[in-house]
Amino acid sequence: MGTPDFRPTHIAPGGGLATWSAPDGSLPSAPLDPLLPVQLVQRIGDWGRIVCANGWSAWVDGRLLISLPQDPPAAGRPPAGVEDPQPLLARTGQVLERYRRMVEELAAGRVEGERFRQGTAGLRAGVVVDGEAVWVYDAEQDRWAYCDGTRLVTYEAPEEPSQERTPPPPPAADGDPLTATRPAYPPTRGGDG
Repeated sequence: MGTPDFRPTHIAPGGGLATWSAPDGSLPSAPLDPLLPVQLVQRIGDWGRIVCANGWSAWVDGRLLISLPQDPPAAGRPPAGVEDPQPLLARTGQVLERYRRMVEELAAGRVEGERFRQGTAGLRAGVVVDGEAVWVYDAEQDRWAYCDGTRLVTYEAPEEPSQERTPPPPPAADGDPLTATRPAYPPTRGGDG
């Protein structure tokens, strides 16, 4: 019989995972099957106490557990439109490239700290890549989006959708994106709940 409030947070690695009755390695228990979903409920150092869907609990080397993303992209919401991920990935790549170029200029001594701050002001990007899955921050729409390689869906938006959109920055007079001015954005907020 399953645990009614079981919500997996991790899976066992592809080769399975050894378990113990206590967080001291003295009493081995039955190993976890490969890729078995588990819920991590307690940590003591590197040890992690897990619970399986059937309610069975054991201690494992918590460093070896593979984290699962929480709240799948469309959980609890009506289906959203599917978007092509390429434009957002391209915009994110441009922001990261601009930042990389500014770091290179700063490291080489070609710009001072104030010029670096001006050149990076307003840049916002966020990317988490985990194999074929990617979570990308969309600064234009102030949301996180999930992509499986073929489609892009909203993962999390910090507020209710707004009709107002920040206009893109004007192009630089000399065509160099390093000298373009960007609007300033407030810092990214942490979760309020």
